[in-house]
Amino acid sequence: MTRCVIFDLDGTLADTSGDLIAAANHCFAAMGAATRLNPVADAGTALRGGKAMLTLGLTREGQYSAELVERWYPELLLAYRRALDLHTRLYAGAMDAVEALRADGVAVGICTNKPEALAEDLLQKLGVRGAFASLIGADTLSTRKPDPAPYVASVEQAGGSVARSCLIGDTETDRKTALAVGVPCVLVTFGPGPSVHDLNPDATIDHFYELPALVGRILT
Repeated sequence: MTRCVIFDLDGTLADTSGDLIAAANHCFAAMGAATRLNPVADAGTALRGGKAMLTLGLTREGQYSAELVERWYPELLLAYRRALDLHTRLYAGAMDAVEALRADGVAVGICTNKPEALAEDLLQKLGVRGAFASLIGADTLSTRKPDPAPYVASVEQAGGSVARSCLIGDTETDRKTALAVGVPCVLVTFGPGPSVHDLNPDATIDHFYELPALVGRILT
């Protein structure tokens, strides 16, 4: 049974918050709102997705409604698609860790709550799509994380065994996904979101250079 490591994308492999916030601020400008999200202070919200950013900005503006969020979400996706790699950067050592895992015979893939086409486009523009044997996005299946189905699909698409797999992520959603599947969860501590230690993951890493050896211990 092939060992497999599945990565989250936003906030785990790459800091995508700058481009996401730029797309949200485009929407606020277009709707005539004065509010703008801050690329540093609001980075954690950005990595929770477009609707979370719209909700935050509209709440600050005193104009929040679920209908308004749904109305502007497609525009946010369009704005993001036009410029999704201007500020986005892979985290230090991410691809070194991925290549070390592959060299050790570990299958690697991605399970993200970013729409699949956007994730595909971003990975291509970052020049790393070929390193991952699978990519399951928010709309690939009828459900998204923390439902277990996308994770299972990402492992199977990568040619791995769910029983010998683990999830690398950065949020409560990733932790809940791993619990739902019954696999180990490793959370990164360097993302812009809140502290992950309270989520009681199986392990944490402060830098990607720690990951290959950790995987070797977890997936025996």
